[in-house]
Amino acid sequence: MSASTHWLATAAAQAVLERGGNAFDAATAGAFVLHVVEPHLNGPGGDMTGIFVTAAAPGTPVVLMGQGPAPAGATVEHYLAEGLDLVPGSGALAAAVPAAVDAWLLLLRDHGTWELGEVLDFAIGYAKDGHPMLGRVGATIEAVSALFQAHWPTSAELWMPGGRIPAEGELVKNTAYARTLQRLIDAGAAGSVESPVGSPGSRSSERSGRYPGDDGREHSRQAGIDAARREWRAGFVAKAMVDSVQTPHRHSSGTDHRGVLAMEDLAGFEAGYEPAATIEFRGHTIAKTGPWGQGPALLQTLALLEGFDDRYLDPSTELGAHTILEAQKLALADREGYYGDTDVPLEYLLSEEYCAGRRSLIGERASHEFRPGSVPEREPYLPPLRTHYTPPAPAGTGSARTGAAGAVAAGSGLAGLGVGEPTVAPGGETRGDTCHIDVVDRWGNMVSATPSGGWLQSSPAIPELGFCLGTRLQMTWLEPGTPSTLTPGKRPRTTLTPTLVLRDGHAVTALGSPGGDQQDQWQLPYLLRNIVGGYSPQQAIDAPTFHTTSMPGSFWPRTWEPGGAVVEDRLGEDVIAGLERRGHIVTRAGGWTLGRLSAVVRDPETGVLQAAANPRGAQGYAAGR
Repeated sequence: MSASTHWLATAAAQAVLERGGNAFDAATAGAFVLHVVEPHLNGPGGDMTGIFVTAAAPGTPVVLMGQGPAPAGATVEHYLAEGLDLVPGSGALAAAVPAAVDAWLLLLRDHGTWELGEVLDFAIGYAKDGHPMLGRVGATIEAVSALFQAHWPTSAELWMPGGRIPAEGELVKNTAYARTLQRLIDAGAAGSVESPVGSPGSRSSERSGRYPGDDGREHSRQAGIDAARREWRAGFVAKAMVDSVQTPHRHSSGTDHRGVLAMEDLAGFEAGYEPAATIEFRGHTIAKTGPWGQGPALLQTLALLEGFDDRYLDPSTELGAHTILEAQKLALADREGYYGDTDVPLEYLLSEEYCAGRRSLIGERASHEFRPGSVPEREPYLPPLRTHYTPPAPAGTGSARTGAAGAVAAGSGLAGLGVGEPTVAPGGETRGDTCHIDVVDRWGNMVSATPSGGWLQSSPAIPELGFCLGTRLQMTWLEPGTPSTLTPGKRPRTTLTPTLVLRDGHAVTALGSPGGDQQDQWQLPYLLRNIVGGYSPQQAIDAPTFHTTSMPGSFWPRTWEPGGAVVEDRLGEDVIAGLERRGHIVTRAGGWTLGRLSAVVRDPETGVLQAAANPRGAQGYAAGR
């Protein structure tokens, strides 16, 4: 079974499964297709996080860590000297070390079975021969067209060929990216040892899809993938990325800056694996990334909700929606106060002692306060609580900048509702982003992955590569002493947060959604409806959802809306009115607007598989047999 945010990625992943590949081959193939068909939501210059189990260890969730750190030159002192008080939301100064490609290739090397060229063939085909462009891609290009034409000419050339924006459904190509992928394949072929001849049908084994007893061929395959990874980190790709940041260009601040990414940053980083953070909830184990990302905030929310009767956990009722929103506010306040690539007291934050005290703060009325909890011998970071933000004027000019967002309010179009598609300002800064893919195979391998960043509106396109750098450093602070202060070598506190659910020692669900700060907020109602309410996966995805905006956002300009709650109209007039009576500042988002969830499910007793995808936007797709 395969499910993702775009039908072509799902189709590619399913094609791999049908031809004998395993879940890791399939997910990697689908992910590279997502680079091509959802370029406004992710790209090769961005990031990804994944979580998976293998058939050989079905009860051990592993995190695939594809979040790059801040470059060596990305110091607070440098950014302040550039006249900035926040890391920009677009432009090369916001770029972490690109990590998505290395992470996918690492997964393919260690757990896949296919050759690199076979896996990348789908993406190369769509990039070289064309694919129907999404209307949302065109809308994104239109939003930043003035920026492209005035300040980012390489982006205009790539995304507005001939000075026009391609129409929805028009076949569009990215031949530069196709050439980039082919050069990686060629580097892999040159770097591998000579392979013995074997038929594609020899890939499958009874349990995992691994090569059965063909160590020579497997060594050659792995060596080739490592050669491609080296070419990415230290060869032509790395050189082009570093060269691209040397030219000053417009950032979301409205001022021009060079980037700081260097060859040493790229050569010194490798993706890796980490143990998952977990919690038990109603007989299930929920697995997430560590607190260098926002994932454990979902675990904290579930730990708070575990102490309530089931009637408080129904997202379709006034009582349930209120309780869930209040629990999310408390967990997200702790996210701001404690999370980052540092020593996070996660065990204490998930302890029953701590959660009991936090749970007692949930009352009948909506809180409009920012309330991180108290941890012994720790002081939580209290971020600037801004409902509006105006970037500082360029030094020595006394005048407003050009091409900037100007004053930004939490309730503005930039702050957006975050429907899993980007809300893009004219300066390229983006709220809401990301793609998602889930795959489970016949052997029980299961993976959930959320690729993001490096979207076409991030920074100027690199012509010879066909993509641009990401903007994940905007999730760091320039204030000293915070758990997520911009620090060379440290990862920004990413919003990317896939989920794996286990029961009785076996993975049963891989789940995730795009949506920035809303990713886990939209996954939570799914989990409650599925685990507590007995909904099927598709019913849980289809059901109306909501989220809070009563926390500082992770994206530039980091504003918040005290007491804010965004809901789908289908939640119902009585429920919405009840939330308003309780003091929630409710924004109605329309009927089918929030979330882009997908999921795959496996029953370990019968081996029966299921998949589900989001109907909102008529773009996500699930497939299988």
